Amino acid sequence: MTIAMSRTATFAATVLLAVGMAATSPARAVEGALDPIDRSWPHAGLFGSYDRAAAQRGLQVYREVCSGCHSLDYVAFRNLQALGFGEEEVRSLAGESTVIDGPDEAGDMFERPATPADYFPAPYPNEQAARAANGGALPPDLSLLTKARPEGTDYLYSVLLGYEEPPVGEEGPEGMYYNLYFPGHWIAMPPPLAEGQVAYADGTEATVEQMASDVTTFLTWAAEPTLEARKQTGLKVMLFLIVLTGLLYATKRKIWAQLYRTA
Repeated sequence: MTIAMSRTATFAATVLLAVGMAATSPARAVEGALDPIDRSWPHAGLFGSYDRAAAQRGLQVYREVCSGCHSLDYVAFRNLQALGFGEEEVRSLAGESTVIDGPDEAGDMFERPATPADYFPAPYPNEQAARAANGGALPPDLSLLTKARPEGTDYLYSVLLGYEEPPVGEEGPEGMYYNLYFPGHWIAMPPPLAEGQVAYADGTEATVEQMASDVTTFLTWAAEPTLEARKQTGLKVMLFLIVLTGLLYATKRKIWAQLYRTA
């Protein structure tokens, strides 16, 4: 019960943070960041759906590149079945991670292999440890990152590709990196992606652009895994309303035609 309440409270805080970030986006825009790259995503639009092959590759990028610093607190391993992984694959993926459990009979906490019911383990035990390991900066949880801004998917993709050498004569704070799309241009996260950084299981060439696209797709799914179901429900509702409107119009015509004949 305590763990569930804690997770709920943390989720609420993350949502509030995301809303706050979205509300301040106009102010950030004047800080000099370029508009995000506007690209067409398979899941965009009324009939769009997630590219599951890309999302699966994105999971690999997250696990091999991003998970060392960034948590994914609101995604459980069992949720990966929605991306096309089988039960045994999910069980195997979960077993590659360890989680803290307990207390045991002696009152001690202990490590054990994760199961499909577990959530992705965080890379740090607490916020203080995360800041200490990153020069005072707190790596954000990625579960809702693409929901933090109206153009969150394009924004994340752009930031991953936006690292450049700063303009001549411009120097940022020590330990910061120049990024075209980050508000203020200076970001604490070093460039996370490099050519050939991962070896994709399906043989896809791991260019920086490909990895950025794949991990962005995965994190967009993580933030809104019910997107496709919501679209399907919306289409069904629209179809129902169209049929209902037709029936009401036909009924109205029939009733008024009878009244006209008897008048």
